[in-house]
Amino acid sequence: MRKYNFIRPLLILAVAFLVNSLITTICLAMGASQETASNIAFVAMMIAVVITFIRLNKSRLKR
Repeated sequence: MRKYNFIRPLLILAVAFLVNSLITTICLAMGASQETASNIAFVAMMIAVVITFIRLNKSRLKR
């Protein structure tokens, strides 16, 4: 069995949390309602997680 890398899932979770918090704060500062800011942040979080996952897998496959 190959060694399991604990850093990858933690990095993906950290990216998701930070993007969600950052986008929510920016949207609220620009005057959006709480619901709208939350929805926009969720979409941005999903996009960031997919991009992070793809980039991590590309670097793993190149080795």
